[in-house]
Amino acid sequence: MTDADLRLRRGDYGFDGDFRLIPAAGQAAIAGTIVAALVALTALEIAAGRTVAAAVTGLIAVGLSLSTASYVFTTRVGKFKVWARILADLGLRGDEDLLDLGCGRGAVLLAAAKLLPAGRAVGIDLWRADQTGNAPEATLRNAETEGVAARVTLRSGDMTSLPFEDHSFDVIVSSLAIHNIPNAAGRQAAIDEAVRVLRPGGRILIADLAFTRTYVARLRSQGLTETTRRNLGWRVWWGAPWFPTRLVTARSK
Repeated sequence: MTDADLRLRRGDYGFDGDFRLIPAAGQAAIAGTIVAALVALTALEIAAGRTVAAAVTGLIAVGLSLSTASYVFTTRVGKFKVWARILADLGLRGDEDLLDLGCGRGAVLLAAAKLLPAGRAVGIDLWRADQTGNAPEATLRNAETEGVAARVTLRSGDMTSLPFEDHSFDVIVSSLAIHNIPNAAGRQAAIDEAVRVLRPGGRILIADLAFTRTYVARLRSQGLTETTRRNLGWRVWWGAPWFPTRLVTARSK
């Protein structure tokens, strides 16, 4: 999938984040208020001749603004560009069965479905508030809008106990989802379940913010080969270089 394909993306995929306690609009208002206050304080410090204090508050305001811009870029543009390249590099035939763990509103699921004219793309999620408007209805609307509804299936379920038979899928993907499982045992179960439903020769691709070294170790212990882990770069920084996204890949025997 190329940048031209991305420009044809028509669905509404919301914003990523934790919105369980404070909705997205509230978080945006808080960030905007803080930056505005820092700018005002910087102006006052300049007027009072306190150049060092003005420099400090000004730098903080710029840093927060850049961090917010990076976050918005990642969730609205960057992750789509990065996943388009990841999926294109798979060299899919087009008849594979693909599973997306924690599919959300379908950013990765539907991009993959476009590459599977004779295959199927299945998404599973608990539809929690880790994305604005996260709901199966939103994902189905996006599938219709993107013209891939006929090859997309959604399931409500827990990735630690997948409702699929062994060896059901050729490819398993997951984007920024497994880290939301609150305990190590649950994250391990999600990896084990992914391995269970993967067909021989199938591939797993997990992009996440944390625990990626653990994912690699668990995949290796389960006998998967060609395991890799890499930083996906600035397009998927979640506000700063120290909040990167890393991709874990592996292949079953």
